[in-house]
Amino acid sequence: MKYLLTGQESERLLFRNLEETDFEWWLEFTSDKEATRYFDFTGDLYPEEFCRFWFDKVFERYRENTGGHNVLVNKITGERIGMCGLLIQEVDGVLEMEIGYSIHPKFWKKGYATEASNECRKFAFKKKFADSLISIVHRENIASMEVAKNNKMEFEKATVFKGAPVFIFRVFRNNQSS
Repeated sequence: MKYLLTGQESERLLFRNLEETDFEWWLEFTSDKEATRYFDFTGDLYPEEFCRFWFDKVFERYRENTGGHNVLVNKITGERIGMCGLLIQEVDGVLEMEIGYSIHPKFWKKGYATEASNECRKFAFKKKFADSLISIVHRENIASMEVAKNNKMEFEKATVFKGAPVFIFRVFRNNQSS
């Protein structure tokens, strides 16, 4: 589980592992049509099925050491804000390290995704996990594109990922200062 940020902190956030007891909380996210509108790969899953799919994937990543989402907890209030983490993904036949992030809708537009993804970038480059990191962003998800740009990433290409039209944003370790 070397790619996890468990125990790491940013200015406002604490990173911890996902636990089964988080299911009802994350079900709120998977039940929100606006929050999940860019998850094309879910097909016709009901919110409970999508939440179980998400949890199973995170726990599989933990077991297989392919990264995974950490739960983001507000250090002052203890509220769970969302999830963010380093994920090994196959994009166009190449294994890449992605910074993936999903924030609970009630915490949108407060800078949490940028703060968490910046912490992931710094952590990954400090540990020398990869020479570059990507974010995979649905072509219509303007807010996530802004997060990627705020994380020093630049547009690289358009492609299809798990059946969804996406943009790949990338940052190189040797092209950034922190």
